[in-house]
Amino acid sequence: MEHIAIIGNGIAGITAARHIRKKSDKKITVISAENKYFFSRTALMYVYMGHMKFEHTQPYEDWFWKKNNINLRQGFVEKVNTDNKTLVFTSGETLTYDKLVIAVGSKPNKFGWSGQDLEGVTGMYSKQDLEKIEALALNAMVCKRAVIVGGGLIGIELAEMLRSRNIPVTFLVRENSFWDMVLPSGESQMINKHIKEHHIDLRLGANLKEILPDENGKARAVVIAETGEEIACDFVGLTAGVSPNIHFLKESGIALGRGVKVNRFLETNIKDIYAIGDCAEQQEPVNGRRPIEATWYTGKIMGKTVAQTICGNKTAYQPGHWFNSAKFLDIEYQTYGWVHGLAGKPDYEKQFHWKHPQKNVCVTLAYHKETNQFLGINTFGIRMRHEVFNHWLNEKKSIDFVIENLREANFDPEFYSGSEPFIKKAFFHLSKTLHK
Repeated sequence: MEHIAIIGNGIAGITAARHIRKKSDKKITVISAENKYFFSRTALMYVYMGHMKFEHTQPYEDWFWKKNNINLRQGFVEKVNTDNKTLVFTSGETLTYDKLVIAVGSKPNKFGWSGQDLEGVTGMYSKQDLEKIEALALNAMVCKRAVIVGGGLIGIELAEMLRSRNIPVTFLVRENSFWDMVLPSGESQMINKHIKEHHIDLRLGANLKEILPDENGKARAVVIAETGEEIACDFVGLTAGVSPNIHFLKESGIALGRGVKVNRFLETNIKDIYAIGDCAEQQEPVNGRRPIEATWYTGKIMGKTVAQTICGNKTAYQPGHWFNSAKFLDIEYQTYGWVHGLAGKPDYEKQFHWKHPQKNVCVTLAYHKETNQFLGINTFGIRMRHEVFNHWLNEKKSIDFVIENLREANFDPEFYSGSEPFIKKAFFHLSKTLHK
């Protein structure tokens, strides 16, 4: 019986295992050193905030895996021997495979800061990170102040977590406006204001120089590079992005770049070895997408795709239009298609931005300045229907059509019954002004 080994039990690896099982009776072993059972990584913050227990983050009952004949093995793979198709664990044990799926995800970035490995310093990615944060930042008595380094989605989640326990937070963001390499200016400015309204000490244009230790080797302060200011703290959260967790593959012969290099079929350079999820680097990115995409839904699509190929139906990875969602404190965010921030905005992309005069609600629509083709939309404080925008993008609808039919895409008719006319009026007023 063919043996499929999957390293990593995140959304990509588990989706691959489930779909291989649906399509075959192959032997499947899923390996993880983090936790025996699959859990929702995006829900970890809610465990700390008291909204959930950790067991609530596990969508499948413990008996599910045995019933579906999926073997779970806890352990850390330190080496992949591709010549004899063997995995070597830190324990010294080995496991042979016929086909291997690498789905090991990401790890928090570290940039060689002095003090980055001190006690009291951690990222926010794994179950073990959550356990460290729980111990280091139990409450405002244990943690008098926390400093977060890095202004992405994980950083703002960590800030929300800590503030839920009334821990003072200083947030160091190297950009001049929050996430402005991704978000257009109007959206970024709104989030700056929202962060400060939640009593978070937001420091824009601020880089970490070093983390200072106390006499016991624990973090006691950070130093800001630009000013030399020293900020006393009991906890430092490093959230300056993530990178593929591929260090154990360096001697394997598997082609590596920033991640594990794969073709459109998620195959590596070595026969019978595949890579999916955050650790996979597309050598031929699809439709202008990034070579590495660390998002839940792309990992899920890759898992389904590689299962098809492993089960004899060779299938190319087709992620479709870009989509993502997140939460900035209590503002929900969704994006469909392409709406660029400062980074990489093409000359042909034009944007229309509308913000509610009183609420933290806004939309930004991107379109081609010459053809008027709709390119994408960002929404804040509004829930939109993914399938509607997917259809409009496929059909290459015009920006005028999208504006006229926004109500069709909206989950929140109460909002649009009051604001849709103002959005339309603002857009068409702008259009007339520009064409004069």
